[in-house]
Formats: sequence, structure tokens, C-alpha cells
Amino acid sequence: MTSDLVIIPARRAHSNHAEVARSIGIDIIAGRFAEGTRLPGDAELTSSFGVSRPVLRESIKTLVAKGLLTTKARVGTVVRGRGFWNMFDADVLAWHLDVGIDKQFLGDLAEIRLAIEPRAAALAASRRSEADIAELRRCIETMRREPSDSDAFTDGDLALHIAVANASGNPFMRSADGVIEAALRASFVVSAPVDPADREMVLSWHQDIVDAIADGRAVDAAAAMTAAIFHGIRRHGATVVDPALYGSAAAAKSDR
Repeated sequence: MTSDLVIIPARRAHSNHAEVARSIGIDIIAGRFAEGTRLPGDAELTSSFGVSRPVLRESIKTLVAKGLLTTKARVGTVVRGRGFWNMFDADVLAWHLDVGIDKQFLGDLAEIRLAIEPRAAALAASRRSEADIAELRRCIETMRREPSDSDAFTDGDLALHIAVANASGNPFMRSADGVIEAALRASFVVSAPVDPADREMVLSWHQDIVDAIADGRAVDAAAAMTAAIFHGIRRHGATVVDPALYGSAAAAKSDR
């Protein structure tokens, strides 16, 4: 990474209330509305955004549901502390990317992935269906076909990881797709695997994940997933805990 912050513009909202929620959410995450402060009144906000009062209220409800705001009688709408934000929410993650993320944030994303995805891969090896295997193979073929710095490659990588979560049969693991998407898109913006050797390494780890799940090898699937995540960590220079804490096999593979 060449600077302290990397900004990754999110996809634009598709409705007025979603766009207002996005704008206020970004201002909160960026610290322009500090924790514990009240938002401006309805009249000021509706004028500023050029929207109706119902649209504004729908936007505020959205941000309350995501944990960024709270509404109190005779007090108004107040910004909540970061500890209350729903960091698994896809919009909240996207807004962080819009504001700009640093190595610490990338490391935090990697750590939560390490807590979830290797176990998902192990479960997938035990529970996968023929349809799951076909989807995993389709994803790895997409990655092999597309240039490493293309959106199609990133989409194929993301689809593979989501397919693993789906194959795990655990709905909670499937709900982590927002974290996985944010981490992968950030990782590829910071450092796409364009070097031929690096590209081959990325493809190799993902092929190992697919093969282990297809063969029903749970331990190998978990180790390959762990190693793939650590390889990404090394590419973008984030700080994360010692690979050895995630199993000796994974630690050995991550040094390959």
C-alpha cells in the first residue's frame, strides 16, 4: 500500500432514501458527525438533500437499524458509538470502503474471515451437493479465464467464497458474505495478483479449496482456505496474528 488510506468507491444507491442514508452514513463513519452529537433538524436536512420529510425519515430508520443512529424523545437523532454499528451489514462495510480503509481495517477483515471461512470450508466438505461442486468448479474456471486485475476475476473469486459458505449449510456463515465481499474487493484494489507467479499461487490455493471440498477432505479444505486468506494478507501488507495460531498445517502451507 502506498498511502495510509485506500478509498474504494461503492456502488451508488438506487433510491432517494438509500442515497440519503448512504451520505449520512459516510459522514458518520468519516467523523463529520461525531459520536454523541445530534444530527441537524429535519428542515435543514430535507433542504440540504432536496428530499421530502418521508424520504428523510425512511433514511434515518435505515441508519437506526444499522446501529449508526438512535432517536430519543425530546433529544432528537443522535450518532451512536462505533461499538454499536453493525459491521456485518453490507452497506456499513461499503461505506467504510468509500471513506477509506487502512491496514488495520484490512487486518480486522482478515481476522473475522479466518474465524469463519476455514470452518465453512470444512463443513462444506462434509455437506456439499453435486450442485455445490459444480458451482465451485464454475467459479475457479472463471478465475482461470479472466485477467487477474479485472472485475470478472474478482467476481469469480467472490462467487467461489460465497459458494463455499452456501455449501456449508450454515445460514450464519452464508450471512457473512458482506464481510467477504468487502475484504476481497479491498484486497484486489490494493494489490491484484497480476504477477504470473502470484496469480498462479492464488489459483492454486483456490483450486486446493475446490478439490478438497469435492473430495470430502474437511481438514485439507480448512487448511487451504486459511492459507488462501493469509496469502492475500501478505499481498496487501495488513497486520494479522501469527499463522501458527490457525493450525500447523495452514501455517506451513501459507509459507509456500
